[in-house]
Amino acid sequence: MKILSAEQLRAADRYTIEHEAIASIDLMERAAAACVKWLFSSGQIPLFTRRGVRGEAIFIFCGTGNNGGDGLAIARLLLEKNIQVKVFIIPLGNNPTKDFLINKKRLEKHSVKSIKEISSEKELPPISRDTLVIDALFGTGISRKPEGLAAKTIAHINKLSASVIAIDMPSGLFTDVHTPHSAIIHATHTLSFAAPKLAFLFEENEKFVGRWHALDIGLDKQFTESLPSKNFLIEKKDAASLFPGRKKFSHKGMYGHALIVAGSYGMMGAAVLCTRAALHSGTGLVTAFIPKCGYNIMQRSVPEAMVVSSKAEKYISGPLPEKNFTSVTIGPGIGTPPNTVRWLKHYMPGIKQPLLLDADALNIISENKSLLKKIPAEAVLTPHPGEFRRLAGKAKNDFENFELLKSFAKKYSVYVVLKGAHTCVATPGGEAYFNSTGNPGMAKGGSGDVLSGIIGALLARGIPELQSCIAGVFIHGLAGDIAAEKFSQESMTASDIIAALPEVFKQIS
Repeated sequence: MKILSAEQLRAADRYTIEHEAIASIDLMERAAAACVKWLFSSGQIPLFTRRGVRGEAIFIFCGTGNNGGDGLAIARLLLEKNIQVKVFIIPLGNNPTKDFLINKKRLEKHSVKSIKEISSEKELPPISRDTLVIDALFGTGISRKPEGLAAKTIAHINKLSASVIAIDMPSGLFTDVHTPHSAIIHATHTLSFAAPKLAFLFEENEKFVGRWHALDIGLDKQFTESLPSKNFLIEKKDAASLFPGRKKFSHKGMYGHALIVAGSYGMMGAAVLCTRAALHSGTGLVTAFIPKCGYNIMQRSVPEAMVVSSKAEKYISGPLPEKNFTSVTIGPGIGTPPNTVRWLKHYMPGIKQPLLLDADALNIISENKSLLKKIPAEAVLTPHPGEFRRLAGKAKNDFENFELLKSFAKKYSVYVVLKGAHTCVATPGGEAYFNSTGNPGMAKGGSGDVLSGIIGALLARGIPELQSCIAGVFIHGLAGDIAAEKFSQESMTASDIIAALPEVFKQIS
């Protein structure tokens, strides 16, 4: 799915209106109907809000622009479903839009008692903890800090921990750039029209966006698909298209041979997890190249893998095994002692197979920046945020870090898989792919080793680097979601992610 800018989404609105013979007010009605449908299907509408039953109404705060028009239409549709609603109109200092005025008249005909126009902070209603608040003050067009009564309304809503549903954008939050102020609604859920916004995908905005949901409001699909974008959201179909099923006369040689270079004394768990994940991700053969101290551990823990031990007892040493490997993964648990640093400097530049660098391999490179230019072209790097900062430098905010990520991938002609809540795959061509699966329970030691094993296995199968990264992060996140459902986010482990891989491949194959 393309991630479109605010201006592109406005263009899609205009095109849909012009080419589908639909009025803008009718497109607004579609959006409002989609929001109301979500409110019911998600269980956000509590029983006590039904008219005739004593209890709190839903509070809808509307600005005087089109976002406010959405809020007014939502209010009317809820009233038609016998739901108690109170609408508070906040003047924004500009002339009300045409569609706002139309929806205001429609709502007044239905229930003028449900509307209150606010002229001062003193008139803002008290909000109880149990009140459901709908934020329809500002949409995607805001480009400056809210001021005056609008800012006071945002602060008023944020005072208590009521559930807040933001319509299209949390009011005050910028869509496509860093927001340099904090006068922003703290939403519990954000209902985004047509597609997610770039701002939703960064940690700095988590407390404003809450959980976001992209609602289909019937924008012209042919037009939106034609819009240029270098930012994408990874969906199930992107991973599923790579696994059409195995041929009847398959043999292990058809599915590649992954080499995993991992482990050191006290860190053999990383090597085991990475190797096990690779074996569960469809590659035909896996060889683990490990220090001597891990030989018995690996043979007993992962009997399906072949094992080659290096010359040294506690760290990786000596030449890579001479076999026809179709991918090489280096880094999980290898440590950063001087001998390992020298080994990576010597052997990494000459690797011809698709290469993945993770964990300590990245830590070594960050401490020896001359190695950056020796990373083979098209290699895959899988840093967590701290590792990426050490590689590329510190950014002032998430948007600046995003630009740094893209420029780093382009400068060194590598694919960078920056791990996080929405793991981002940056390409040498300047594109960025954000993952849509995964959960906080995956923030455990070993989860990254599992991801490296999955992507390394896909590379071994001959799947191109970009597709291996896209599918790998989706598979990894979905396995994490399955593990969390079974074991809880608190109790799940990296091994549970591996155990969930068979179910993932059932779903996508």
